[in-house]
Amino acid sequence: MKYVDEYRDADIARRLLDEIHRITTRPWALMEVCGGQTHTLVKQGIDEALPKGVRMIHGPGCPVCVTPLEQIDKALVIAARPDVIFTSYGDMLRVPGSTTDLLALKARGADVRIVYSPLDSVRIAAANPDRQVVFFAIGFETTAPANAMAVYQAARLRLENFSVLVSHVLVPPAMEAILQSPTNQVQAFLAAGHVCAVMGWTEYEPIAARYHVPIVVTGFEPLDLLEGILMAIRQLETGRAEVENQYARAVRREGNREAQETVFRVFEPGDRKWRGIGMIPSSGYHLRPEYASFDAETRFDVGTIHTAEHPACIAGEILQGTKTPLDCTAYGVLCSPQRPLGAPMVSSEGVCSAYHAAGRGISAPSAFPLFDFGAEARR
Repeated sequence: MKYVDEYRDADIARRLLDEIHRITTRPWALMEVCGGQTHTLVKQGIDEALPKGVRMIHGPGCPVCVTPLEQIDKALVIAARPDVIFTSYGDMLRVPGSTTDLLALKARGADVRIVYSPLDSVRIAAANPDRQVVFFAIGFETTAPANAMAVYQAARLRLENFSVLVSHVLVPPAMEAILQSPTNQVQAFLAAGHVCAVMGWTEYEPIAARYHVPIVVTGFEPLDLLEGILMAIRQLETGRAEVENQYARAVRREGNREAQETVFRVFEPGDRKWRGIGMIPSSGYHLRPEYASFDAETRFDVGTIHTAEHPACIAGEILQGTKTPLDCTAYGVLCSPQRPLGAPMVSSEGVCSAYHAAGRGISAPSAFPLFDFGAEARR
């Protein structure tokens, strides 16, 4: 495939992997903070091909997975109302709440619709003035510009029947929370290229300096990740702690200024609870006061929310990187993509679904790597 195959060249992949093995002299622990990167690492077996002692810790890089259970339950209460058209990206429909999910609610008659853009929801609101239209606005900084634009357009059109249930989360505060944890094992980060395409990497520079941790902005293809890992290990081996950009074809230091202006016109930072992790200060976006009328949480009385995670699910520890799906007794038994207990098994970016798709810990793999690095690469 043009513009993609060049980042999947097996010969270059082996040369990068050989160089990683050559320069590595001690164990290192690196964390990727992007579910798309996690899936590539696991599907291609890159994490298993690294030198002995070099570990990839899979961080909370799946926005669907870290959306708070309270927000899922609020979405369910709102979507169940007969006067509401509830719109969402498709990957949120099967994320389990305390008792059910949006897809099951839709099957029981609720008007839940999949959209491919929040602006689709604005158009639905304009076409249905007698119904309340709610969009589930989730994601990292990557999706914030489009979600902000939807609110801005609804305000310009004076749509009083449009609102958003906001659950935006931000990457830099989560990285700091991980580094401040007494159980932290992360020595370097691979930062998500799509987040940095919007926000740039200036926010990461104080983190690298304060915690003396290398941060490499990295893309999503196999060669991107291998080069990003190589760059991070070079820093670790030489005692450096800087922000470097592997994803130069898409990311600039200052990011996308126009997108940032759109975001900050509508949203402002605030505290946010992360599913399985807890409250992280200043780690989310909230609507600014001038757009508060578009906040679905204040528009609808959802009552008191009592949440209940499944007792067998250890998604919180998996999202924090302290455990892997293979440490979960429910993985592949009680919990599967067909019958998920937790969000990391539902989402296309979840680490549990990545492990399951690659056949990790189950009898037969359903995905095969593009590369065969060979046993010698796993020494």
